[in-house]
Order: sequence, then structure tokens, then C-alpha cells
Amino acid sequence: MRELYRYDPDKADRLLFSRVTHPDRRGFLKGAGLAAMAALIGGTIPFHRTMPGHFIPVALAGEPVIQGKDGLVVLNDRPLSAETPAHLLDDAITPTERHFVRNNGIPPASIDAAAWTLTIDGLVETPLKFGIDDLKRGFDVVTRALTLECAGNGRAFFDPPATGAQWTYGAVACSEWTGVRLADVLKAAGVKSGVVYTAHEGADTHPSGTASGLPISRGVPIAKAMDPDSLIAFAQNGQPIHPMNGAPLRLVFPGWPGSCSQKWLTRVWLRDRVHDGAKMTGRSYRVPDRPVAPGEQLAEDFVIIEAMPVKSLITHPATGHRAAARELEVRGHAWAGDATVDAVSLSIDFGATWMEAALDEPVNAHAWQNWRTVIEFPGPGYYEIWARATDSEGVSQPHAVAWNPKGYLNNAMHRVYVTVA
Repeated sequence: MRELYRYDPDKADRLLFSRVTHPDRRGFLKGAGLAAMAALIGGTIPFHRTMPGHFIPVALAGEPVIQGKDGLVVLNDRPLSAETPAHLLDDAITPTERHFVRNNGIPPASIDAAAWTLTIDGLVETPLKFGIDDLKRGFDVVTRALTLECAGNGRAFFDPPATGAQWTYGAVACSEWTGVRLADVLKAAGVKSGVVYTAHEGADTHPSGTASGLPISRGVPIAKAMDPDSLIAFAQNGQPIHPMNGAPLRLVFPGWPGSCSQKWLTRVWLRDRVHDGAKMTGRSYRVPDRPVAPGEQLAEDFVIIEAMPVKSLITHPATGHRAAARELEVRGHAWAGDATVDAVSLSIDFGATWMEAALDEPVNAHAWQNWRTVIEFPGPGYYEIWARATDSEGVSQPHAVAWNPKGYLNNAMHRVYVTVA
């Protein structure tokens, strides 16, 4: 809305609110246009007849609000990216309203679940097309708690800066997803020998709005596609998927970059080579194949990101917390791509000593693991709480990560500070 008003306010008035702006800049709202604006601001507008043309009510002109989301911080609006502050991710299962949003394109204008279709083709024995009800009737329906994280989570902390949405900690979530196994659907179509990679397509469009712009189309190795936790999902936390999380149909590849999990899914096709769709080539979702110096100019020595690294998050207390007592419960989550987390350790003395937290088993494979402990501070003052997870392969979170030009895979230890009275 703001972009449209910036570039063509007359068109914005006409399209959004059926408002015709006269030379004196007096606009007249009526009918559907008046109802639309009233719905957006949450109430009637008694003096709508004197509202100026080219006018955005202050209720809509402040921080962007995403309907059905709560507390998210909007980083970009075209395409939309919004993260969840760490202390709002305290739930064991992330509520839909707290699940981050990462769009690579512009969502489809119309989402009709009843008419939605998914095509399975490419190197298959029998190309197939399904409606959502066909998937529900034809395959086992499963519900799994699955961790999704943007590969750029933590990008804001790279120095020198990396381009892209400046995520801090909140581009991660673990909701319950309901759908059918991608493997079952691919088996029904018949996977031909020689298949190497999947390719995915969705109904979103390129942010430029031009016909020549190609929307994101990523893929995964066929082995990941056949993982029983790789889903074609049609529900999130027991309800239809939120529109900004890919309604009515999306892929979920837990533990891998969220960009693999195509939203507004319309097609999966199988290929005998690594997929070369938009955001699969160049440096997109790739990191250097060796450590590099910050700012180093690189050739095309990059590898595709697959499983995400081990990581942890402190969700309570929020950073800046003022503790009235010397004992404080600290809790959070930890996850590790395709592995599991074996331990979470905490330090309050800048890493000189560490204490173990109680760590839950994952509720199912590829779900994050919840942890907690009670810290007793030795006295009043300023403290930093550091969290460090170690995965089942013995790999621990570092103090700092190696720089890369796109700002991916920052799994440095999470730190918050508290003041003890």
C-alpha cells in the first residue's frame, strides 16, 4: 500500500479504496472502499467525508502489521520478511502467530484451497495431478513438529555487513505441520532411475512484478526428498496454513534452509541434475568451500547449503531483564539440522566456566529440543548468559563464525544480559 501511494497516489486511491481524488485533493470514500478502510483500521470513520485524498490513516502508517501475526518485527516489505523476538519464541511448539515470515516473492492474490492443484512430473513413470483433498484421501496424513530456519538467520551480526534481510535471532520456528510425506507421493508417480534432484515451483511472483522476473524455484537432493519427515503440508498447528507461511500448500524440509520449503506449492518435478532454478545458482544459498577473510573477493568457489548447523536460543529471560532475586530460571531451545542435540551448556562468567542445562529429547525427529535450568547468581550486578549447544556429532556452537559474503549460517552462541538487584 505504501509503495503504491509513493509512486502513483491517484491509482492507489482508486484501486484500494474506490476513491476518486479531485483537484482540491478532497477524496470521497463510499461503498466498498469505505468498508475496506474501516476494516483495516478496525472501526467506523465518522468524518470520512472530510478525509483528504492521497491519505493513509495514521493507524496504517506506522509499523507494518501482518494480519494473524503477533509481535513480529518487519525487516523488509517487498518481499516481506519478519522475525520474532527471541523472548516471544518461548513456547515448546511455535504458535502460528509467532512463526517468522520469509517471502522471496509476492504471494498469489487468490488462495482457493478447494481449487488448488499440485503437479508431480519430470522423471517419473506417471505424471500426476492432485487436489488437496486428493492428497488427504490418497496418502497417510501425518503431523510432525518440524524446525524451519532461514539460512540468513543471524546475518545482522556479520562484520563487514552482508547484503540481505538483517535477521538477528528470530528467523526460526518449530510449529506442528500436517500433511503427507513427499516420498509417498513421489513413489506413487514412480521415480525413474537416474533422478538426482527435485525442483519446486510455487504460485508467487518475482518482487519486481515484471513478467520477465523469475520467482524462486529451489530443489533438494532426492535423498532428502525421500526422508519421511519431508512433507507436503496443508495445515499448521491444526489449522489452515497462514497465508504468509505458504497457504494452502507448501513443502517442509526440516533442518535445511527454509528457502527449500517452497510455499504456495504448485509443482514438484524430478531432474537428472542439480536443479538450476532461480535462487539455486550463483551465490544464492551457497557458502565458500573454504574459510575466507572478511570482505575477500571470491570466484565461484561455493557449495550449496544443505543441513543447518547446531544452534541454541535463549527464550527466557529476555535480554535486559532485571532480576529481583538471585535465582532465575533460564530456558530455550536447541536444534541441529539433520542431527540431534546432545547437550546445552550455559555460562554467566564470559565462558570461564559452564553449567549443564536439562535437555529434553525431541518430540520427534527434526523438532527442536527444549532446555532449562535455574541459575543462582553470586551477587548483584550485570551478567551475561551465554548458551552453547553441542550436537550428536560432537560439534559445538562457536563464539563467532567465519565470515561469508551472503551472511549465511551464523550459529554463534546466543547471549543475553540480565541485571541482578
